[in-house]
Amino acid sequence: MNLIQTLEQEEIARLGKKIPEFAPGDTVIVSVNVVEGTRKRVQAYEGVVIAKRNRGLNSGFTVRKISSGEGVERTFQTYSPLIAGIEVKRRGDVRRAKLYYLRERSGKSARIKEKLAHSQKPQKAAKAAEAAQ
Repeated sequence: MNLIQTLEQEEIARLGKKIPEFAPGDTVIVSVNVVEGTRKRVQAYEGVVIAKRNRGLNSGFTVRKISSGEGVERTFQTYSPLIAGIEVKRRGDVRRAKLYYLRERSGKSARIKEKLAHSQKPQKAAKAAEAAQ
């Protein structure tokens, strides 16, 4: 690791932001700090992550949502002070790293399958134990 990467890692550690694991296809709620004059408030921006860019301190991600029938995309810097928090609402099951094809789609064709948790084996083992009794 070179000097610049070391400095970036130290800066990320100093910021101390808790960023959950998320990937393209996931539906996230990004809490954004908005300053209107003297007032400061938190605004929620919910949408599908269509791109993620992993570049250390310069990491970012793009979130797409449909607002009033119009597609809106917003790119966030992961470690920006404007981001109050990120919450993963739903995991998406996709086979691409960049979901730019969603820009041309609308309605049912723009839906993304939900990724199911891998908790099938413990349930089968529990059922087998119940059947044995």
